[in-house]
Amino acid sequence: MSEHVKTKTKAKAFFAGFKAFITRGNILDLAIGVIIGGAFGRIISSLVNDIIMPLITSLTGQANFTDLIWIVNNAEIRYGQFIQNIVEFLIIAFSIYLVITLIIRREKFLKKAAELEAPKVVEPEVKVIPEDIKLLTSILEELKKQNKKNKE
Repeated sequence: MSEHVKTKTKAKAFFAGFKAFITRGNILDLAIGVIIGGAFGRIISSLVNDIIMPLITSLTGQANFTDLIWIVNNAEIRYGQFIQNIVEFLIIAFSIYLVITLIIRREKFLKKAAELEAPKVVEPEVKVIPEDIKLLTSILEELKKQNKKNKE
């Protein structure tokens, strides 16, 4: 087998494996999660930049909070942007916490509702008769039979 054919076969096997990997359900779920996560990040960024930070800016009296900088030896330290990023992170973390909490509550609610809707199976109570009582009962039956025979 020539080197060219071996390389071609390896390439086909590689791309076949890649195709199998990329079309698995988990990868598609991950891709959807990344896309939705990116959109969610833009929404949170807009919430921080367009709503929350202007409110904080109005409280601090600064015209633009992100423009707060320190200049040290001709180096700009943008601590306003850093503070904004911290606020954005906290809002994202809080939002994720809320969503997860709601999902967990929903799952618990659905589980409880399913338990309530499920028919209750009541098993008949099985009486366990002790061996000595069984023995006494059989003796009593035998005595009754004998008594009946004696009367006849």
